[in-house]
Amino acid sequence: MKAVVAGAGAWGTAFSVVLAARGHDVTLACRDPEQARAIEDTGRNPRYLPNVDLSAVSATTLDDPTIAGADLHVVAVPSHAFGEVVRALPGAAPVLSLTKGLDPATGDRLSQLAERRAVAVLSGPNFAEEIADGLPAAAVIASEDERLTLELQQAVNSLAFRVYASDDPIGVELCAAAKNVIALAAGGVDGLGLGDNAKAALIARGLAEMARLGEACGARPETFAGLAGMGDLIVTCWSRHGRNRHAGELIAQGAAPGDAAAEIGTVEGLTTAPVLRDLSHRLKIELPITEGVCMVLDGKDLNELAASLMGREPTRE
Repeated sequence: MKAVVAGAGAWGTAFSVVLAARGHDVTLACRDPEQARAIEDTGRNPRYLPNVDLSAVSATTLDDPTIAGADLHVVAVPSHAFGEVVRALPGAAPVLSLTKGLDPATGDRLSQLAERRAVAVLSGPNFAEEIADGLPAAAVIASEDERLTLELQQAVNSLAFRVYASDDPIGVELCAAAKNVIALAAGGVDGLGLGDNAKAALIARGLAEMARLGEACGARPETFAGLAGMGDLIVTCWSRHGRNRHAGELIAQGAAPGDAAAEIGTVEGLTTAPVLRDLSHRLKIELPITEGVCMVLDGKDLNELAASLMGREPTRE
C-alpha cells in the first residue's frame, strides 16, 4: 500500500515507522519544506523523535501533487488544522484520522470534516515515544465502512502494534477528544499534590462523564470500557509523556494556560475543553469535570474548584 502520512509531528513520525515496518510505501508529508528536506537527507526528523530511524520513509511537503496517487491518507495534525489539511489533500484516497479532538470552529467530530471520502479513525493508549521504540501497544480502528475498517486493520496490525476493529467511530472519536480534558484535571490533581486516591477517583468519574457524553451522541457503551476509552484515559492521565496531564500540572502550579502550551507544544485538551462544554450544553447533559476545567482556564482558582467538586450533592454511582 502507498500511504501518505500528513503531519510530521511525533505521532505522525511514529506511525510512519509502524506502516513502513509492515512493508508499505510510506511518505511523510510536512508543512515545512526544510523539515521535509532534512528527513530526506538524514533519515531523521530533526524536530520530533530525532533518534528514530526514518530511512525506510520518504518525505515531501503537503502541497506536493504526487501525494494524490496514495492509496491511503493518514492525518496526524492538530485538531484546529484537520479540516484545512483534509480538504487540501489531493485525490480521493480514504482517510485514516490519528487526531484526537473536535473541530474548534464547529464542534463537529473530525471525521465529519472529511467530506466525500471514506474515513476511519484510530485511537488508543498510543504514546508516540514508546511506539517509535517498538514497545508493544494496541489500538482500535473504527469506521462506518466495515470493509475499510478490516482492510486497515490488516494493513496496520503487527506483533508490536495490535489493532482491534470497531464499528463505533462516534464513540472512538468522542473518547479521544474527552480524555484529554480529563487529563488536564488529573494533572491539576498532581500539581496540587492531592494524592493517588483523589486522582483515581477523578479518572473514574471522568470515564463516567465520557460515557454520559457518548450515550447522548449515540455511541456504544462498550467503547468507553475499551482501548479508546478507559485504556487511553488511564495512560493519558498517568504517563510522564502525557502533554495534557503535564499542562494541567503546570497550570495548577501557577502557569497560565498559554505559557504551559508554549512550553509543552500542542495540548489538545486546551482547545477541546470549551468545545466539549458547549456541546454538553446543547445536549443538556452534565459534564462537571469539563465545566471545572473550563472555569480554571478562565481564571478560577483550582483549589476552589476541587472543593466545589467534592462538595457536590452525593448521588448514586
